[in-house]
Amino acid sequence: MKKVAVIRGDGTGPELVEVTLKVLRAAGSKAEFTECDAGSEWWEKNKGPSFFSDKVWDVLEKSDCCLKGPTTTLPIPGTPKSVAVSIRQRFNLYANVRPVKTFPGQTGPLGDVDMVLVREATEGMYSGIEHRLSDDVTVAIRLITRDKSTKVARYAFEEAERRGWKKVVALSKANILKVTDGMFLDSVRAVARKHPGVELEELFADNFAQQLVKNPQRLNKNVVVGTNLIMDILSEEASGLIGSIGVVYSGNFGDSYAMFEPAHGSTPKYKGADKVNPTATVLSGAWMLDYLGEKKEAKAVFDATYKVMKEGRHLTYDLGGKAGTRQMAQAIIDRL
Repeated sequence: MKKVAVIRGDGTGPELVEVTLKVLRAAGSKAEFTECDAGSEWWEKNKGPSFFSDKVWDVLEKSDCCLKGPTTTLPIPGTPKSVAVSIRQRFNLYANVRPVKTFPGQTGPLGDVDMVLVREATEGMYSGIEHRLSDDVTVAIRLITRDKSTKVARYAFEEAERRGWKKVVALSKANILKVTDGMFLDSVRAVARKHPGVELEELFADNFAQQLVKNPQRLNKNVVVGTNLIMDILSEEASGLIGSIGVVYSGNFGDSYAMFEPAHGSTPKYKGADKVNPTATVLSGAWMLDYLGEKKEAKAVFDATYKVMKEGRHLTYDLGGKAGTRQMAQAIIDRL
């Protein structure tokens, strides 16, 4: 039996995780789910150097993968590193992957899109290397290594091949960051030479941001890869093309471990309100089932969610509907 560490998270996280586990069990998953508390709410009560207890790390180490609800990261110097970054760095989950595809019946104002955004997830500006040089001067070190750049590029090209797509787009600001982004692009080009069936296109990040709102269809059937901060921002922008960040699911992959999570935050103002969209968390869980080998169950959850989206009768406020979190999740269960 596969073991899954489940982090309930902060804010709306626990209710999203609750309904997601109901959906996964209704689909027939045989995985063993161990629920844990980690994040800013746990830390506010327990303090310490981390958003985790040693017990939670032990559960993570003994699991096959992790399903993480949204968590809050405090923007205050001296507070712990985020839950997601901590897990990515601990397990070397170098590829954060966010599919951005229009849902049935949910075409956005800029038309249908279908792309995958792959983000290096362990270094760059998220390395957390910061220094205060004086009261008026601070610096942050942007760490880029050939090893991680090569690994995330390899994932991008292999993902294109898995999908039968013909192009990888590499994003950078190499015209300004000539050394760090220069190394990143050199690594991507080296990987591209080993995948002759997939074209490599290089774009500056600001040009890509413009393309997303000017002509997003030119990026359909493309895998887009870039460094940590650039891709974090641009994948959020891309989510607007399919209606809401509340429908964007994601996976974080390394060589032997994975973490699945919604791309959105914990929305603490809606905690306990039964209001937020469960789609991103539910589909993150479905992708996790596929990763664990429960492919039939995973497909059933995706298919049921697509049906609910297409019908349009049980959608949350961000998609123009009036359903609550539990009502939309129940609609997915009813269609399994």
